[in-house]
Amino acid sequence: MADIDIENVKRLRELTGVGITDAKAALVESGGDFDKALAAMRQKGLTKAEKRAEREARAGLIGTYSHDGRIGVIIEVNCETDFVAKTDEFKELVKDLTLHIAAAEPADVKALLDQPFVKNPEIMVGDYVKQYGAKLGENIMVRRLSRMALGEIT
Repeated sequence: MADIDIENVKRLRELTGVGITDAKAALVESGGDFDKALAAMRQKGLTKAEKRAEREARAGLIGTYSHDGRIGVIIEVNCETDFVAKTDEFKELVKDLTLHIAAAEPADVKALLDQPFVKNPEIMVGDYVKQYGAKLGENIMVRRLSRMALGEIT
């Protein structure tokens, strides 16, 4: 059995939202390799998030962003409970999505979810949303969005 560093357990727990026991078990299974353990935990979390996708999501937030008064974004992101909608993590997700929309100009929700995320082009926006769903333990979905730019004709 590999010697498991407690700092890696803490770091894995913070990144994935799992309990200490699960984080340690993932590190033991990966032979102490943090990156392999993280990938395994994210895959397990995404699988659980996909199962939650069938649950109804009617709570959430309307997020807005204005860039120098020249670009405006409004988005509706839903989750299952008001409790989750009020968390800093959920608010961070909504903010990140509004910034992405301002920068990447998706035409609709499907084009948004299929785009590489501007803050980390290695993952798609849809996977980024699923990661938050796994972390928060709820079905999270982007319901609708709108982006306007000064002088643009739609």
